[in-house]
Amino acid sequence: MRRKSVKLYTPENMLESFYDAIRTNRLKELHIPHSSVFYVRAAIEADTGVRYTLKRVETAMMAEGMLD
Repeated sequence: MRRKSVKLYTPENMLESFYDAIRTNRLKELHIPHSSVFYVRAAIEADTGVRYTLKRVETAMMAEGMLD
């Protein structure tokens, strides 16, 4: 029986989550957003002053067809 991969969404403290995934041997389950998500979030924050979560920005970018 094949195990189903579960993606753990990375919270805002990306580096801490990365090291924790290495420590617990769960690196394959870690979801790291595409670099464009970080750039778009920074641009939105610079323009509006509002800091959205990575998940929210990534979801919006997927809905707009900017990500696969």
